[in-house]
Amino acid sequence: MHSIGETARASGLSVSALRFYDGAGVLVPALVDPENGYRWYADRQIHQARLVAGLRRVGLPVAEIAEVLAGDRDDAHRLLDRHLHRLETGLADARRELSRVHALLDTQETPMTTVTLAQTGLASAVRAVRFAAGATTDTELPMLAGVLLDVDSDAVTFVATDRYRMAIHREPAAVDGLPVRAIAPLAWIDRLSTQHGDAPITLTVTDTAIEATGNGWTIKDKPLPYDYTDWRRAVESRTAGGQPRRTRVDPAELRAALTTTPPVIRHDHELVVLTIGAEGGIDVGGEQEWEAGAIAVNREFLLQALAAGGDGQLVLELDGPIRPLAIRRPADDRAYSLLMPVKP
Repeated sequence: MHSIGETARASGLSVSALRFYDGAGVLVPALVDPENGYRWYADRQIHQARLVAGLRRVGLPVAEIAEVLAGDRDDAHRLLDRHLHRLETGLADARRELSRVHALLDTQETPMTTVTLAQTGLASAVRAVRFAAGATTDTELPMLAGVLLDVDSDAVTFVATDRYRMAIHREPAAVDGLPVRAIAPLAWIDRLSTQHGDAPITLTVTDTAIEATGNGWTIKDKPLPYDYTDWRRAVESRTAGGQPRRTRVDPAELRAALTTTPPVIRHDHELVVLTIGAEGGIDVGGEQEWEAGAIAVNREFLLQALAAGGDGQLVLELDGPIRPLAIRRPADDRAYSLLMPVKP
């Protein structure tokens, strides 16, 4: 047995850190002396403490450190791979933001970014996300009453959410300027949806203005002056527990099942309960299936997401009753919708 001081020296964790991880249930001493409260650790716990020290240095959350120690080796490797992906995504976000900050330091002028994309691509993006935008009367989260335009080096990602669902569409584009994020007011988005034609569209984005120009028309407005929700974190939650189950569905057949199966009523909302059938496809059930662990979502929201997906087959991704339901087109990760589940 090793004292807490010996364990600290052997592992690289401080004594206070060992006490913290004991209290959190992550690394509990093998023995606590009932007389004086001294903590004693077994030989195998030295190895565990070294693991904890390494995981702590790379910023793994405490709950996930506990999973690494408690799970098998394959599960631990998958969890570490997911954390590495989070770190890489966070680094990419930081690089984009620091590039913008460098530009602000180097110039007194407002940075301007121009985005050129096809009219059909813009129309698809607007159609794919508009239904998920929040209400313009939401004073608690006014930033959701718009569509985020997240511009990087070669594409613009359109994002809309009302907290209960989220729609995302990434459209390739020619970008001239720095990465930029702007929340486009819904009125501006709705005016865009009325434009038609084959000519390319140019979007001009600054901190104070957002403008779309087509063949003989220009639509201008001011971006909403708020920060937007971290939509990438919501996307990562799709696979936080591993790869979800996937099945292809025919939207027309699923819509028919949704409208003919009696819904589950909760808090004046109509819910539908979904499971993947034994031979694939989606089964629409009721209260009994929900209690058995199936996922329940708002029926109206699901119908709107199916409509936004367009014609042809769609893929539904399910991963238990508490993770978001994802809806996308086959072999296309550019556009998808996420529906938040309702807990039993």
